Amino acid sequence: MAQTFTQRTQSPFRYDIVGSFLRPQALKQARAQFQADKISAADLTAVEDQAIIDLVNKEVKAGLHAVTDGEFRRSWWHLDFFWGLEGVQKAAADTGYHFHDEVTRAETVKLTGKISGHNHPFAQHFKFTAAHTPAGIQVKQTIPAPSQFLAELLRQPQQSQVEQFYPNQDELLADIAQAYQQVISDLYAAGCRTIQLDDCTWGALADWQAHPEHLTTPVDIPELKQTYVQLNNAAFVDKPADLTINTHICRGNYHSTWSYSGGYQSVADPLFSQENVQAYYLEYDSQRAGDFSPLKLLTPKKYVVLGLVTSKSGQLEDRTTLINRIQEASQYVDLDYLAISPQCGFASTEEGNILTEDQQWSKIQLLQDVAQEVWGHEI
Repeated sequence: MAQTFTQRTQSPFRYDIVGSFLRPQALKQARAQFQADKISAADLTAVEDQAIIDLVNKEVKAGLHAVTDGEFRRSWWHLDFFWGLEGVQKAAADTGYHFHDEVTRAETVKLTGKISGHNHPFAQHFKFTAAHTPAGIQVKQTIPAPSQFLAELLRQPQQSQVEQFYPNQDELLADIAQAYQQVISDLYAAGCRTIQLDDCTWGALADWQAHPEHLTTPVDIPELKQTYVQLNNAAFVDKPADLTINTHICRGNYHSTWSYSGGYQSVADPLFSQENVQAYYLEYDSQRAGDFSPLKLLTPKKYVVLGLVTSKSGQLEDRTTLINRIQEASQYVDLDYLAISPQCGFASTEEGNILTEDQQWSKIQLLQDVAQEVWGHEI
């Protein structure tokens, strides 16, 4: 007898996206003009608004059941969110983030006082996107995980200035959690019902030896894993019952290159066993991600979105290979609790990955085609 599948009515859907999209040329040009003081902030916002409206229309046309604003108002997938917190400001870093064969722009955060989540601009950003999304289509809000903020604060040399305001780490963790609770509450009040936490910290732990700037040693790792999972869980403690919290676990995604390597086995406990999320969006587009066996540590009734289609290249994957890999993963997670997506966004920073917009949308069409074949009309 053929297996029957539950029709998805909330994220994750059978074919899904991670969040970011390639910035259109008009938006890139407007941002460059703004940085050169050639246009005003209002002028830039007007260009962003139109780009987001156009993107949402394309997402809906592509058949996506949950859409995003493409992160079009951001330069970075994570730093812009941090800069929106009270007590945090933009700062120059000594060096950029180190990727496999590139180094990014050198930007980071600086504390100016105690951290708070009041008046975060992302709530207004969400309202705009929701107002321009057709009824029946969900709007997903992506934000960096609390653990990612902690990791950013503890990068060299930020750690020393953090201690000016937080000599006690317990107080720092409490304020981070409260700040996130405030932002999540404001997003919920704005109508948001799906939040995705983007998180590279687990990839960093899995590949800690390659990144000494994280100040991590084998002795630190067990404690750090517990700190990360407890901090993430604290951010949405007592959340409303109809608010879905998912997470995307990433190994770095910048200009089609990567930062971390290593499978999930070293972080599966506590990531899969203790984090209180509904679904995990997991990179599985290359051998760097390891095999599917760590998925056996998932707590029951958790969803896994298999990031089998790479956003780092415009070359389309083989459809049969994707279907076979989904079936392979179903040895560890029931097929009814699986879905498929790109391994990451198409533009985690405004630079974007090295592929065309047409190739980007062809990838999403491939996801839909595969989902239709695997799960039938229950997509």
